[in-house]
Amino acid sequence: MTDHYSIGLTDRDRVNNAVGDGIPTGSIVLIEGEDGAGKSALSQRFAYGMATEGTDVTYVSSELEAGEFIDQMHSLSYDAVDLLLAERLLFLHANVDTHDAGPTRQLLARLVDAERLWRADVVYVDTLSALLRHDPNYEAGSAAGEENRVLQRLVTFLRRMTRGGKSIVLTVDPSGIAEDALHPLRSVADVYFDIETTAVGQEVRRSIRVRRFQNMNAPVDDTIGFSVQQGRGVSIISRTVA
Repeated sequence: MTDHYSIGLTDRDRVNNAVGDGIPTGSIVLIEGEDGAGKSALSQRFAYGMATEGTDVTYVSSELEAGEFIDQMHSLSYDAVDLLLAERLLFLHANVDTHDAGPTRQLLARLVDAERLWRADVVYVDTLSALLRHDPNYEAGSAAGEENRVLQRLVTFLRRMTRGGKSIVLTVDPSGIAEDALHPLRSVADVYFDIETTAVGQEVRRSIRVRRFQNMNAPVDDTIGFSVQQGRGVSIISRTVA
Protein backbone atom coordinates (compact mmCIF):
# COMPACT_ATOMS: atom_id res chain seq x y z
CA MET A 1 0.00 0.00 0.00
CA THR A 2 1.31 3.44 -0.93
CA ASP A 3 2.19 5.89 1.85
CA HIS A 4 0.56 8.79 -0.01
CA TYR A 5 -2.19 9.30 -2.53
CA SER A 6 -0.78 11.39 -5.35
CA ILE A 7 -2.97 14.29 -6.51
CA GLY A 8 -1.60 13.80 -10.02
CA LEU A 9 -1.64 16.09 -13.07
CA THR A 10 2.02 16.93 -12.50
CA ASP A 11 2.45 17.80 -16.19
CA ARG A 12 -0.39 20.32 -15.97
CA ASP A 13 -0.17 22.24 -12.70
CA ARG A 14 1.82 22.44 -9.47
CA VAL A 15 -0.91 21.41 -7.05
CA ASN A 16 0.54 18.01 -6.17
CA ASN A 17 3.95 19.50 -5.52
CA ALA A 18 2.48 22.33 -3.43
CA VAL A 19 0.81 19.89 -1.04
CA GLY A 20 3.84 17.72 -0.44
CA ASP A 21 3.45 15.27 -3.33
CA GLY A 22 0.17 13.86 -2.06
CA ILE A 23 -2.17 13.20 0.84
CA PRO A 24 -0.95 10.69 3.45
CA THR A 25 -2.82 7.41 3.52
CA GLY A 26 -4.98 6.83 6.57
CA SER A 27 -5.46 10.54 7.17
CA ILE A 28 -8.37 12.86 7.86
CA VAL A 29 -8.08 16.05 5.82
CA LEU A 30 -10.07 19.12 6.86
CA ILE A 31 -10.53 21.93 4.31
CA GLU A 32 -12.13 24.90 6.01
CA GLY A 33 -13.35 28.10 4.43
CA GLU A 34 -16.39 30.30 4.08
CA ASP A 35 -18.81 30.19 1.16
CA GLY A 36 -17.03 31.02 -2.10
CA ALA A 37 -13.54 30.51 -0.70
CA GLY A 38 -12.78 27.69 -3.14
CA LYS A 39 -13.25 24.59 -0.96
CA SER A 40 -15.24 22.68 -3.58
CA ALA A 41 -12.92 23.59 -6.47
CA LEU A 42 -9.90 22.47 -4.47
CA SER A 43 -11.63 19.22 -3.46
CA GLN A 44 -12.70 18.56 -7.05
CA ARG A 45 -9.13 19.11 -8.25
CA PHE A 46 -7.80 16.71 -5.59
CA ALA A 47 -10.44 14.06 -6.35
CA TYR A 48 -10.00 14.26 -10.12
CA GLY A 49 -6.22 14.08 -9.93
CA MET A 50 -6.30 11.14 -7.55
CA ALA A 51 -8.72 9.22 -9.77
CA THR A 52 -6.48 9.76 -12.82
CA GLU A 53 -3.66 8.21 -10.78
CA GLY A 54 -5.67 5.03 -10.26
CA THR A 55 -7.02 5.78 -6.81
CA ASP A 56 -10.64 4.81 -6.18
CA VAL A 57 -12.49 7.95 -5.09
CA THR A 58 -15.96 8.68 -3.73
CA TYR A 59 -17.19 12.28 -3.88
CA VAL A 60 -20.27 13.26 -1.86
CA SER A 61 -21.72 16.71 -2.57
CA SER A 62 -24.45 18.46 -0.64
CA GLU A 63 -24.75 21.13 -3.35
CA LEU A 64 -24.44 19.47 -6.76
CA GLU A 65 -26.40 16.71 -8.43
CA ALA A 66 -24.68 14.37 -10.89
CA GLY A 67 -25.24 16.46 -14.04
CA GLU A 68 -24.21 19.64 -12.26
CA PHE A 69 -21.09 17.95 -10.95
CA ILE A 70 -20.08 16.85 -14.45
CA ASP A 71 -20.72 20.36 -15.80
CA GLN A 72 -18.77 21.95 -12.95
CA MET A 73 -15.81 19.64 -13.49
CA HIS A 74 -15.91 20.27 -17.24
CA SER A 75 -15.88 24.04 -16.67
CA LEU A 76 -12.61 23.56 -14.78
CA SER A 77 -11.25 21.36 -17.61
CA TYR A 78 -11.53 18.22 -15.49
CA ASP A 79 -13.32 15.70 -17.70
CA ALA A 80 -14.77 13.30 -15.15
CA VAL A 81 -17.07 11.31 -17.47
CA ASP A 82 -14.61 8.53 -18.32
CA LEU A 83 -13.62 8.19 -14.68
CA LEU A 84 -17.26 7.93 -13.64
CA LEU A 85 -18.01 5.32 -16.32
CA ALA A 86 -14.94 3.31 -15.31
CA GLU A 87 -16.15 3.48 -11.67
CA ARG A 88 -12.83 4.97 -10.66
CA LEU A 89 -14.81 7.97 -9.40
CA LEU A 90 -18.15 7.51 -7.63
CA PHE A 91 -20.32 10.62 -7.27
CA LEU A 92 -23.17 10.82 -4.78
CA HIS A 93 -25.55 13.71 -4.10
CA ALA A 94 -26.53 14.26 -0.47
CA ASN A 95 -29.98 15.83 -0.41
CA VAL A 96 -29.92 18.04 2.68
CA ASP A 97 -33.10 19.93 1.81
CA THR A 98 -35.52 17.18 2.80
CA HIS A 99 -37.88 18.19 5.59
CA ASP A 100 -39.43 14.76 5.91
CA ALA A 101 -39.70 13.26 9.34
CA GLY A 102 -38.10 9.95 10.19
CA PRO A 103 -34.98 8.22 8.86
CA THR A 104 -34.65 10.32 5.69
CA ARG A 105 -33.51 13.24 7.83
CA GLN A 106 -30.87 11.24 9.70
CA LEU A 107 -28.16 12.57 7.40
CA LEU A 108 -25.12 11.66 9.48
CA ALA A 109 -26.46 8.17 10.18
CA ARG A 110 -27.14 7.63 6.47
CA LEU A 111 -23.63 8.85 5.63
CA VAL A 112 -22.07 6.43 8.10
CA ASP A 113 -24.24 3.50 7.01
CA ALA A 114 -23.68 3.94 3.24
CA GLU A 115 -21.43 0.91 2.79
CA ARG A 116 -20.85 1.46 -0.94
CA LEU A 117 -19.59 4.96 -0.25
CA TRP A 118 -16.83 3.78 2.07
CA ARG A 119 -15.33 1.18 -0.27
CA ALA A 120 -13.18 3.80 -1.98
CA ASP A 121 -9.56 4.55 -1.11
CA VAL A 122 -10.36 8.24 -0.57
CA VAL A 123 -13.76 9.68 0.38
CA TYR A 124 -14.67 13.36 -0.05
CA VAL A 125 -17.60 14.93 1.83
CA ASP A 126 -18.36 18.40 0.45
CA THR A 127 -19.66 20.00 2.58
CA LEU A 128 -19.90 18.28 5.94
CA SER A 129 -21.22 21.46 7.56
CA ALA A 130 -24.34 21.35 5.37
CA LEU A 131 -25.08 17.81 6.53
CA LEU A 132 -24.61 18.87 10.14
CA ARG A 133 -26.91 21.87 9.91
CA HIS A 134 -29.77 19.77 8.50
CA ASP A 135 -29.36 16.73 10.72
CA PRO A 136 -31.95 16.50 13.54
CA ASN A 137 -29.46 15.00 16.00
CA TYR A 138 -27.06 17.88 15.47
CA GLU A 139 -29.94 20.36 15.70
CA ALA A 140 -31.05 18.80 18.98
CA GLY A 141 -27.50 18.78 20.26
CA SER A 142 -27.09 22.40 19.27
CA ALA A 143 -30.21 23.37 21.18
CA ALA A 144 -28.85 21.57 24.23
CA GLY A 145 -25.31 22.85 23.78
CA GLU A 146 -24.05 19.36 22.92
CA GLU A 147 -22.83 19.79 19.33
CA ASN A 148 -19.41 18.61 20.49
CA ARG A 149 -20.83 15.24 21.57
CA VAL A 150 -22.50 14.67 18.18
CA LEU A 151 -19.26 15.43 16.36
CA GLN A 152 -17.21 13.24 18.69
CA ARG A 153 -19.29 10.22 17.64
CA LEU A 154 -18.71 11.09 13.98
CA VAL A 155 -14.98 11.56 14.58
CA THR A 156 -14.78 8.13 16.20
CA PHE A 157 -16.30 6.57 13.09
CA LEU A 158 -14.02 8.50 10.73
CA ARG A 159 -10.91 7.48 12.62
CA ARG A 160 -12.02 3.85 12.48
CA MET A 161 -12.32 4.16 8.69
CA THR A 162 -8.78 5.53 8.35
CA ARG A 163 -7.06 2.75 10.28
CA GLY A 164 -6.85 0.58 7.17
CA GLY A 165 -5.22 3.29 5.06
CA LYS A 166 -8.37 4.99 3.78
CA SER A 167 -8.21 8.80 3.68
CA ILE A 168 -11.18 11.11 4.20
CA VAL A 169 -11.39 14.70 3.00
CA LEU A 170 -13.99 16.94 4.66
CA THR A 171 -14.91 20.48 3.68
CA VAL A 172 -16.49 22.75 6.26
CA ASP A 173 -17.94 26.27 6.21
CA PRO A 174 -17.30 27.57 9.75
CA SER A 175 -19.86 30.37 9.43
CA GLY A 176 -22.77 27.97 10.00
CA ILE A 177 -21.31 26.00 12.90
CA ALA A 178 -20.52 27.04 16.46
CA GLU A 179 -16.81 27.52 17.07
CA ASP A 180 -16.74 25.02 19.93
CA ALA A 181 -18.46 22.41 17.78
CA LEU A 182 -15.64 22.53 15.23
CA HIS A 183 -13.02 21.66 17.83
CA PRO A 184 -13.33 17.85 17.49
CA LEU A 185 -12.87 18.05 13.70
CA ARG A 186 -9.92 20.41 13.93
CA SER A 187 -8.29 18.31 16.64
CA VAL A 188 -8.58 15.00 14.78
CA ALA A 189 -7.46 16.31 11.38
CA ASP A 190 -4.06 15.02 10.29
CA VAL A 191 -4.07 17.66 7.55
CA TYR A 192 -5.83 20.95 8.23
CA PHE A 193 -6.15 23.52 5.43
CA ASP A 194 -7.77 26.86 6.23
CA ILE A 195 -8.67 28.81 3.07
CA GLU A 196 -8.45 32.58 3.40
CA THR A 197 -9.63 35.13 0.85
CA THR A 198 -8.57 38.73 0.40
CA ALA A 199 -10.14 41.28 -1.93
CA VAL A 200 -7.54 43.32 -3.85
CA GLY A 201 -9.46 45.71 -6.06
CA GLN A 202 -11.79 43.50 -8.10
CA GLU A 203 -9.57 40.47 -7.64
CA VAL A 204 -10.17 37.84 -4.98
CA ARG A 205 -6.92 36.33 -3.80
CA ARG A 206 -7.14 32.87 -2.29
CA SER A 207 -4.59 31.19 -0.07
CA ILE A 208 -4.41 27.98 1.90
CA ARG A 209 -3.12 28.45 5.42
CA VAL A 210 -1.59 25.11 6.36
CA ARG A 211 -2.54 24.75 10.01
CA ARG A 212 -1.36 21.14 10.27
CA PHE A 213 0.23 18.60 7.95
CA GLN A 214 1.33 15.35 9.57
CA ASN A 215 3.42 12.74 7.72
CA MET A 216 4.07 14.98 4.72
CA ASN A 217 6.00 13.35 1.89
CA ALA A 218 7.81 16.57 0.93
CA PRO A 219 8.11 20.06 2.45
CA VAL A 220 4.95 22.17 2.39
CA ASP A 221 4.83 25.96 2.71
CA ASP A 222 2.84 27.50 5.55
CA THR A 223 0.77 29.44 3.01
CA ILE A 224 -0.12 28.32 -0.52
CA GLY A 225 -1.61 30.83 -2.95
CA PHE A 226 -4.00 29.51 -5.58
CA SER A 227 -6.54 30.64 -8.15
CA VAL A 228 -9.65 29.06 -9.64
CA GLN A 229 -10.30 29.89 -13.30
CA GLN A 230 -12.86 28.62 -15.74
CA GLY A 231 -11.16 26.53 -18.40
CA ARG A 232 -7.99 26.16 -16.35
CA GLY A 233 -9.09 24.83 -12.99
CA VAL A 234 -6.95 25.26 -9.91
CA SER A 235 -3.52 26.86 -10.30
CA ILE A 236 -0.84 27.51 -7.71
CA ILE A 237 0.26 31.14 -7.55
CA SER A 238 3.65 32.34 -6.39
CA ARG A 239 3.41 35.91 -5.17
CA THR A 240 6.43 38.15 -4.71
CA VAL A 241 6.31 40.45 -1.72
CA ALA A 242 8.01 43.77 -2.50
